[in-house]
Amino acid sequence: MAKLTRILSIDGGGIRGLVPAIVLISLEQKLKEKTGNPDMRIADAFDMIAGTSTGAILTCGCLCPDLEGDPTRPRFSAEQLKELFVTRGGEIFDASLWQKICSVGGLNKERYGAKALETVMVDYFKDLKLSNLLRPCLITAYDIERRHARFFTQHTAGSQTKNDYLVRDVIRAATAVPTYFPVARVESFTGIQSSLIDGSVFAGNPALCAFAEARKKLTGSPSTEQMAILSLGTGYVTRAYDYTRVKNWGSLRWIAPIIDIMLSGVTETVSHQLTYIFDAAGVPQQYLRVDRELGEASSAIDDTSPENLSALQQDGTQVAEEFGDKLDEFVQFLVD
Repeated sequence: MAKLTRILSIDGGGIRGLVPAIVLISLEQKLKEKTGNPDMRIADAFDMIAGTSTGAILTCGCLCPDLEGDPTRPRFSAEQLKELFVTRGGEIFDASLWQKICSVGGLNKERYGAKALETVMVDYFKDLKLSNLLRPCLITAYDIERRHARFFTQHTAGSQTKNDYLVRDVIRAATAVPTYFPVARVESFTGIQSSLIDGSVFAGNPALCAFAEARKKLTGSPSTEQMAILSLGTGYVTRAYDYTRVKNWGSLRWIAPIIDIMLSGVTETVSHQLTYIFDAAGVPQQYLRVDRELGEASSAIDDTSPENLSALQQDGTQVAEEFGDKLDEFVQFLVD
């Protein structure tokens, strides 16, 4: 089998990023067993990693070099990235009483300040540059002033300083969820400033963006037949909206439901499109979507209660087990 261009894509979902983090632990273990290499890491198995929102944290975590040890090797294991969510998630999603009163549940201003998130990202990534990441990546955000999608990519940051940023600033932009965190104001190493919000507004599932980026920017411009894409979701809850209840709703009552419908609809559509693309190319097995409905866990992106963290870990374990055989098959594409 010819070597494939291997792509990992990780959805947005706030604290629900704990679910794909646990799937990555399982995948990393499978890679170690398959290769016989106890030092195998997620970054070793992929040619590009894409992430939206919480997926951006996992993307940068997987590709972060060990600058204090061997800078050619990843600093974090999948297990260590899971611990970021478990031990620091509550710190990121923690609002003072005054913030809660002022925000009115996110209606008047953002629910959370950015300081705690920024502190955690400094602890993990310090002054690391986007260009320093170990592999090509794609991280999504949206520029609210220039009104266009923004893609942060390691492979262009290395060749063009105007595209290079601190990793912690990239993550700050990628996780600036409207109503949850303030808009991010970030600056490139050439002084270009941008006002950005979370890329989930257009790419909750960044797999199709990654597919297009690989076709255009990666070495060899790989065709569909020459790619393998693993797409990880963060779990979901299907909410039904009864006609008799919603038929006379106005704009205020539609705000939360329409956001829920738009985000889930975009995510499902991307998976549907990629399924058809790979089917049409005759290689359906080279695209794998790993996601399922949440069990006891909340779908809220900011529920960091001990009970919900435990439920999310249980869901992550169940997803890894449910897709275990398919992941075993997919690993073959990653190690050939």
